[in-house]
Amino acid sequence: MTSSEKRGLVPKLRFPEFREAGEWELITLQQASVPVTERVGQRKLTPVSISAGIGFVPQAEKFGRDISGNQYQLYTLVSDGDFVYNKGNSLKFPQGCVYLLQGWGQVAAPNVFICFRLKDGYSNVFFQNCFEQNLHGKQLKKHITSGARSNGLLNISKENFFSVEIPTPSPPEQQKIADCLASLDELITLEAQQLDTLKTHKKGLMQQLFPAEGETLPKLRFPEFRDAGEWHADTLVRIAKFRRGSFPQPYGLPEWYDDENGVPFVQVFDVDENLRLKPKTKNKISKLGAEQSVFIAKGTLIVTLQGSIGRVAITQYDAYIDRTLLIFEEFFKPTERLFFAYVIQNLFEIEKEKAPGGIIKTITKDSLSDFVVRLPSPGEQQKIANFLASLDDLITAKTQKLAALKTHKKGLMQQLFPVLGEVAA
Repeated sequence: MTSSEKRGLVPKLRFPEFREAGEWELITLQQASVPVTERVGQRKLTPVSISAGIGFVPQAEKFGRDISGNQYQLYTLVSDGDFVYNKGNSLKFPQGCVYLLQGWGQVAAPNVFICFRLKDGYSNVFFQNCFEQNLHGKQLKKHITSGARSNGLLNISKENFFSVEIPTPSPPEQQKIADCLASLDELITLEAQQLDTLKTHKKGLMQQLFPAEGETLPKLRFPEFRDAGEWHADTLVRIAKFRRGSFPQPYGLPEWYDDENGVPFVQVFDVDENLRLKPKTKNKISKLGAEQSVFIAKGTLIVTLQGSIGRVAITQYDAYIDRTLLIFEEFFKPTERLFFAYVIQNLFEIEKEKAPGGIIKTITKDSLSDFVVRLPSPGEQQKIANFLASLDDLITAKTQKLAALKTHKKGLMQQLFPVLGEVAA
């Protein structure tokens, strides 16, 4: 990299006290850190792996067991404040991910990972945010000559990795940026925790508001319905008429799609978690494709049968439906549509709890037909639906706030660090 290419390493947004501090300096990881290579040996520590977008995860949690085996003693001893580079590629980090160990104390990391510790004068949080922006990946691209090896890892050497350059200001400016982003991370963590609490609360309430399997009454009932008697049981096929969607085969032919003039085409991906579709479908179906698909009007109840099985939505726009979804076309008994959506949602939650690992691998229209569903009076259906909908509104608002905070942080990071193209090798 020539000296002319190194000029202009100044972020668009800078704290007032550093606006006259001059340009940032490009520092290699070799200059800024020392390798961490000490072996675990006889110490009894948690063997960990690294998942992109998550960070450190116990092997027993990720793989269902400890996979260290005879290699355990050769694992690297990693302590809080150390960084670990996982050479495995992922959608989020195609050239591998780097995470800072915090709050674990000490762990055992596979020796195929590259571990390092920053020298004095370099901020852990500042560098972690650089890695979050994938500054390392943009420079490591040129060193990847082929796909992943047989062990799933990229052919990145230690020399290649430690040659990565990070645009770095003075220690006080690093700390100022780190403190700013850390405060945002705290807000994001708090919002995420509150969102998880709301979802857990809703799940617990649904278990109380609907009869348990084999029961005829729910554990929790609104006062005005406590003497209303048992809920009526029937099979799904006797309560509603339903069918699968359809799509011309084979998938992927250009003539089936029309992004400009086509009609929304709903697939599993397009069903959100809040009983709604995403605002826009990933694909739009052409007139030719529509001839072999199934049209549904706005307000139709659907449920996913593949992939993320059991995701339910009441459509908010007209659309054509893929064969991977089930469509409820009509009800044979007095049924409040929103309530029934929660019934189906709860039904699949029960099935997930029965399934190995909490994952339903497959489900068919025929097997659904024999599922037993219990319904109260229309009035009680409406009461329960309105109550759960109010919880969903809170969950949606919290989800949107969390997304806005993440977007704000991403935009702020783009301003607080020099343009990526200026530091790409």
